[in-house]
Amino acid sequence: MSSQQINWLIFYTLVAMWGTSFLFTAIAVADFSAIQISSMRIVLGALVLTIAVYSKGKRLPLDWKSWSAFILLGLAGNSLPFFLISWGQQSISSGTTGVLMTFMPIMTVLLAHYFVGGESLNKYKISGCLISFAGVVLLLGPQFDGGATLLAQLAVFAAATCYAIQTILIRLLPKFDPLVAGAGMLIAASLLSAPLAINAGFDNIGQISDQSLYAIIWLGIVPTGVASILFFLLVERAGPSFISNVNYFIPVVAFFSGIIILNEPLTSSNFIAVAVIISGVALTRKKIKTIQRS
Repeated sequence: MSSQQINWLIFYTLVAMWGTSFLFTAIAVADFSAIQISSMRIVLGALVLTIAVYSKGKRLPLDWKSWSAFILLGLAGNSLPFFLISWGQQSISSGTTGVLMTFMPIMTVLLAHYFVGGESLNKYKISGCLISFAGVVLLLGPQFDGGATLLAQLAVFAAATCYAIQTILIRLLPKFDPLVAGAGMLIAASLLSAPLAINAGFDNIGQISDQSLYAIIWLGIVPTGVASILFFLLVERAGPSFISNVNYFIPVVAFFSGIIILNEPLTSSNFIAVAVIISGVALTRKKIKTIQRS
């Protein structure tokens, strides 16, 4: 197997892990609260990455400057979005959640314009943002009833914005070894979320089904822990531009896995909406050609 084939194998493995995470969250919310899901997922992921760091002979930093960065990244990239997604999926489907997460690259484009040098908006980025927004309106418009569903959708949108903020912070904060940064973020996120889960209590522990428990274990070990290791490996092998294409595939996997496995509702407009959203995301990545004058 060639090096490029290995890269694509890792890529599609990540798509499967991240794309189905919404499916497993939908299973877990049947018995666990949002804070329980997010905290246990983060703690398990932190354990996996910490083991990976020390098995590689690396060490976590001990200075306050590093851990201040980890706290910011863990809050924006783990604690808040994991909670918001879990809370939102109590009222909306896993497929809808996955498609809403396509707002992450859109929000990244908008935020980067203001906070990252050399990332100004152009006609393609603006057009792509508008097209993606139109796709989301097409997908969610019939559901805007002003009740719990709308709040859940806004929570997932907020989670996508959190991921976008994390992406910007990674560009602005001090640089770390990727594996060390991943472990540091998850440890910091654990310290932020675990006390809240403990305070909320685990009175429901006796009524939890095996299915929900296995879903939590899967979420923590696979899409949070193992996927992070594969992500850092692929960045080293193929670069960030290659892996950024994952944004086109995750919502599709989330959308169709919910339909096939959980029997979530499907209409023809859903297909059109997903295609419109992904087309918009693709357009934001188009580069403006510069003409050199002699």
